[in-house]
Amino acid sequence: MAKSLNQVIVMGNVTRTPDIKQTPSGNSVVSFSLALNRSYKDSSDQWQEATDYVDVVAWGKLADQVAERLDTGSRALVSGRLQSRSWEDKDTGAKRSKLEVLAQDVTFLDAADKIDVQLG
Repeated sequence: MAKSLNQVIVMGNVTRTPDIKQTPSGNSVVSFSLALNRSYKDSSDQWQEATDYVDVVAWGKLADQVAERLDTGSRALVSGRLQSRSWEDKDTGAKRSKLEVLAQDVTFLDAADKIDVQLG
């Protein structure tokens, strides 16, 4: 069987306050969304702006740190892997699915979150 590579790195702005929850076993899980802005030239050679939105999930201590340090508008660099989930809608019974980033590392890019290094 051929090997696959599943690695994602995205950087953008948080679109909503991260939503943290606890599993019945006490594990933290947080979900948030990043807006990824990009520029491209259209067919008439004019620059256009577009935004893509990516859902992100983090678990454990990383989830706690994300919930504590990120808020709407915060900039973050997320590395992780893609994962897909599927479920049945409780109201309609329709099958739903979602592709999201499972974060393995989150770098907080806002100036207030950067570590201040002083040389002695």
